[in-house]
Amino acid sequence: MNLIRSVVFAVMQTALTVFFSMVALLSFPFSAHTRYRMITGYNHIVIWLARVVLGIRYVVRGRENLPARPAVVLAKHQSAWETVAFLFLFPPVSAVIKQELLNVPFFGWAYRMLSPIAIDRSAGREALKQIVTKGKAKLEQDFWVLVFPEGTRVAPGEKGRYGIGGAWLAAETGAPIVPVAHNAGEVWPKNAFVKRPGTITVSIGPAIETAGKSAAELTRAVEAWIETEMTRLPPAAPRQ
Repeated sequence: MNLIRSVVFAVMQTALTVFFSMVALLSFPFSAHTRYRMITGYNHIVIWLARVVLGIRYVVRGRENLPARPAVVLAKHQSAWETVAFLFLFPPVSAVIKQELLNVPFFGWAYRMLSPIAIDRSAGREALKQIVTKGKAKLEQDFWVLVFPEGTRVAPGEKGRYGIGGAWLAAETGAPIVPVAHNAGEVWPKNAFVKRPGTITVSIGPAIETAGKSAAELTRAVEAWIETEMTRLPPAAPRQ
């Protein structure tokens, strides 16, 4: 049954991706924030489809921790689910993504109109400079910045190496950091076509003020909070 549901979902998501790539191109004349609202209609619909077709629901804890000013969101990365959902669960965000994603037909075309922070991850220190330069500009435009400090998706129960890019941006700009833990990978696994029904928990931690703190110090604090919180999340789906 999960296979059938996943096939139906994939077909519908593909059709939506093609349609919204056209919407994205037509949104070009509008302001960045207006384009964002138009294009992220896609995100709302995909997550709704995940609920009604796949049986994947979600709950959010800690919304009260979101600061009143633009912040840098540093989040766990397990799944494609959060790359879709976080664009509407938080205030308008500019996500740090791999540059090559912008070359993906339809999806990449639409993502360009969202003005993400696209970096060449192989560029080393130059990539970090891009995050700071572009991220500062986004914060000044009242966009938040979304960074997955592990860089790539990791399986549930595993931990990647936390990079300092997002923390460096926060330290350079004085923007607060919002740490986020979630368990989407338990129902929407990395590179897996078949998804499982369940309830994802997204936990938003207290904002971390960055004044007077180094990027390394901030990264350690974020890693400690996220990895500790991961052990407290309820299972997204029954254990098999």
